[in-house]
Amino acid sequence: MDAHSAFVVVILGLVEGITEFLPISSTGHLILAASLMGWVSDKAKVFEIAIQSGAILAVMWHYRARIAEVLSGMAASEPARRGKAWRFAVNVLIGFIPAAILGLLFASAIKRWLFAPVPVAMAFIVGAFVIFWAEAWQKRSAQHVRIHHVDDMRAVDALKVGVAQAFALIPGTSRSGASIIGGMLFGLSRAAATEFSFFLAIPTLLAATVYDLYKHRDLLSLSDVPTFGLGMAVAFVSALVVVRWLLRYVGGHSFVPFAWYRLVFGILVLVTAWGGWVNWSG
Repeated sequence: MDAHSAFVVVILGLVEGITEFLPISSTGHLILAASLMGWVSDKAKVFEIAIQSGAILAVMWHYRARIAEVLSGMAASEPARRGKAWRFAVNVLIGFIPAAILGLLFASAIKRWLFAPVPVAMAFIVGAFVIFWAEAWQKRSAQHVRIHHVDDMRAVDALKVGVAQAFALIPGTSRSGASIIGGMLFGLSRAAATEFSFFLAIPTLLAATVYDLYKHRDLLSLSDVPTFGLGMAVAFVSALVVVRWLLRYVGGHSFVPFAWYRLVFGILVLVTAWGGWVNWSG
């Protein structure tokens, strides 16, 4: 791995870690950043998926005590503790299922037609207006918030959030944005929706990483280990910082600033692409 490749890997690792859990689409940003830097091979696309595992490890590290509590609770002798742990684990599994099924059915078509800068920019803009609308709706309907902690979620609540998350199969939509905003619309508080989105990311992104690595195993070799390892390490550190910051942020702030960012950035990409000022095709 030469200096230029290392630089690109570090940049993409930072992009992944910073954007994965914000409602601005990590996949969309990776597509744009990789296109801008000419990192557009088939192996590069596998790399972009694989470094998501670094971000997920950051969530697992941050919630390591909670994860240990759930795992031990599932085998506890006390019925109340065991029931609470199993309910939480089943809810995460239920929320994971819609994206898993639709991903298996449509992932190839989505990658073929939508993994490009212009569709991503359009999804940025559409997502911005969804956030504006969702935030305005919750402000007007604050009394409809009925779930303030993830342990109070029912199976149907988890399923609804999972369906919302599945929209993030469209690059530029944002997995975290879809699940958080969806959760808010379905009666979760902003804090509860954000926390459940973090836990829901663990099986969703780990499954996507393992599946993509297996599917494209013929493209990979031992010489790729330093590249993938560096990208994952950078994604881990940057994601850990963002997760801790976001949990503090949602306590007293809305997602409207992220909507404005999506709107402005999406328009900027479209204008520069249509004007021929930036070669977004790589």
